[in-house]
Amino acid sequence: MGEQESVANILEGLAAEILSMDPSETDDVVRIGAALEEVLAEDRLQETIRNALVAAVEALAGLYQGQIEDASSAMQVIAEVLTAAAGQTRDPEESAEELSRACDKLHEFSSLTQTTDQDNASEADETGQTETSAEQQDEVEGEKCPKDGEAEQDQGDDQPAHAQAVPTDAEPEMLQEFAAECLDHISAAEAALLELEGNPDDAETVNTIFRAFHTIKGTSAFLGLDLVQKLAHLSENLLDRAREGQIQVAGGYADLALNSCDALRRMIEAIAEAQPGGSLPVPETYNSLISTLVDPEAAGISADADVGGMRVGDILVGSGKVEREQVETVAETQSDRPLGEALVSSGAAKAGDVAGALRTQKAQRGQTTDSSVRIRTDRLDRLVDAVGELVIAQSMVSQDPVVANGESSSLSRNVSHAGKIVRELQDVSMSLRMVPLKATFGKMARLVRDLARKADKAVNFVSEGEDTEIDRNMVEALNDPLVHMIRNAVDHGVESPEQREEAGKDRTGTVVLRAYHSAGNVVIELADDGKGLNRDKIEAKAIDRGLIRGDEKLTESQVFDLIFHAGFSTAEKVTDVSGRGVGMDVVRNGIESLRGRVEVASKEGKGSTFTIRLPLTMAITDAMLVRVGDQRFLLPVASIQRSFRPEDGEVSTVVGRGEVVNVHGELLPVFRLDRLFGIAGAKTEPREGLLIVLEAEGLRCALMVDELQGQQQVVVKSLGKSLSQIPGVSGGAILGDGRIGLILDAAGLVA
Repeated sequence: MGEQESVANILEGLAAEILSMDPSETDDVVRIGAALEEVLAEDRLQETIRNALVAAVEALAGLYQGQIEDASSAMQVIAEVLTAAAGQTRDPEESAEELSRACDKLHEFSSLTQTTDQDNASEADETGQTETSAEQQDEVEGEKCPKDGEAEQDQGDDQPAHAQAVPTDAEPEMLQEFAAECLDHISAAEAALLELEGNPDDAETVNTIFRAFHTIKGTSAFLGLDLVQKLAHLSENLLDRAREGQIQVAGGYADLALNSCDALRRMIEAIAEAQPGGSLPVPETYNSLISTLVDPEAAGISADADVGGMRVGDILVGSGKVEREQVETVAETQSDRPLGEALVSSGAAKAGDVAGALRTQKAQRGQTTDSSVRIRTDRLDRLVDAVGELVIAQSMVSQDPVVANGESSSLSRNVSHAGKIVRELQDVSMSLRMVPLKATFGKMARLVRDLARKADKAVNFVSEGEDTEIDRNMVEALNDPLVHMIRNAVDHGVESPEQREEAGKDRTGTVVLRAYHSAGNVVIELADDGKGLNRDKIEAKAIDRGLIRGDEKLTESQVFDLIFHAGFSTAEKVTDVSGRGVGMDVVRNGIESLRGRVEVASKEGKGSTFTIRLPLTMAITDAMLVRVGDQRFLLPVASIQRSFRPEDGEVSTVVGRGEVVNVHGELLPVFRLDRLFGIAGAKTEPREGLLIVLEAEGLRCALMVDELQGQQQVVVKSLGKSLSQIPGVSGGAILGDGRIGLILDAAGLVA
């Protein structure tokens, strides 16, 4: 009863909105239609109510496309239909006759719409334009579309799909909003499809995918985007078969659904850039995809999968709880029982280990949705920039002599209070730009899956720390480096199942992508258990290319660093995935453009780990202001461990290492900023200055300065290309007195 009451309330609310809105407001018409499509996605609607709502959606589509002359009367009748449908939802017997009468009125407008369609089609024939096919008209009407294995006439695979025309009366802002919402639905569908890899019988996840396709179908039909609507409709039919238990969304069916997502994404991304009256490109695979969706089995599609995924057995093997041979034996001898139960009963695995594997498998389910509002990114960026300027202005006010000297206690108090508010506003505005890495990690999961299938390898992808947040602008720039790294990991790192078996490894390789916070940075690690880097082969290739001399002795990290040179590759053959030496230089350039760094650790025969270190945000940072001579610098607070004034004799000189200081039994190198940057007038005696202990990337050093002048949040500014490569400097900031202070890079100083 609760669900029925909720549907009734929604329908009554939509009816009230229809009565109060102007039919010429096409945005509102589309919004009401999309809301009705959401209601139609419900499983438990009565057939008469479902048919009435379909008729209402068709009438709204006619209003949007200008096919109904008396729009006001049509809106009145649509509202009557929704009100009657709400009444029948609550009391099926009493309101049935009222709903029937309202639907009869609405069908009059629907017949007018169909007549207009036929007239338009005739006019198109006379002018040489393409006639709308009967199948396309059926799809717009929704209920008349063929489903499952019913016959449908499509263009042959050898005929290219014609371009999709954008309606001339469509508003660009509406198209952009449509594209944004549909892309969200596609991302949700892709994530759900990947979850089904571990549990194809999860009905709620199947419903999530079905609703995504259903919503795209309805909204695109509203806008007259027939090709998008057709693809979404047939994809919806595929998922409807899964909902009815006819198929499992696994193996070939999962691939088919993912291919539909890919095609829809390309078409909808083009819509976001389209102009009314223009044409949209259609993917080359569109016709073959449509043909396959009409009859998947005839195209050889089945639920059989040829490579492993995130299943209970894979998780147990990957964590070392059981051997692969035990899993395969139990699966063959007890195929009529769930694998986890069979492993426990046979004694191959402990119940606790199986329970842990099941929890890991289910951890990707049950996503919660927070209420949110969509904001244009350029407005968000302007807000953050404005808050940054406010921080600078507030800093100038607080350091004004009138305030700093305390001549007016009330003024100082008010400025201090304003400073707290500005800091809180700054924190809130920065949090708006922080987004989790979950979406990016989800894309990488899909990439690993596709690459593994293409290379005929079995690869298990594991992601950790996907809720770690980072600046939105950095997430976008991080995508390309991660794609190149994962391509190399799957194509070059992980061996084929046969090679892994010969090396005594499990046939299924593992690629782990994890993220976590460390010392004010975000650390992203990509690890694989493949063959690792061959140091000798890298050195030989570098000598051959003239990058190093034959007699030059390099450390392991210096050798691995060579792979980031442009065009460098040790691959024996070039594939369509990698091997041309293009990619790792893109990784380094991309990461360094974000003020980050990338490191490599590898053990031949065991695998490799690529570590990316990035600042949390590129806009604002907490820094300690220090003075050296008449110059001031900013040190990231997250890199500072302690500061102290050394006693006489604590700083000494060691041959070959320079000045060092003993800190709790550890000798740390001492760096003098005045010598590093050529500053005159700085203090020369350590006991007269201060030593600041910095830590970055596991290394520590002591930095000698004249004075600490306090902690503050600063807006990070780029120094431009000419100054961006100064060692030990990561950027600049405007100080309270209007002067520029350099922001020092702790990692660059320590290294």
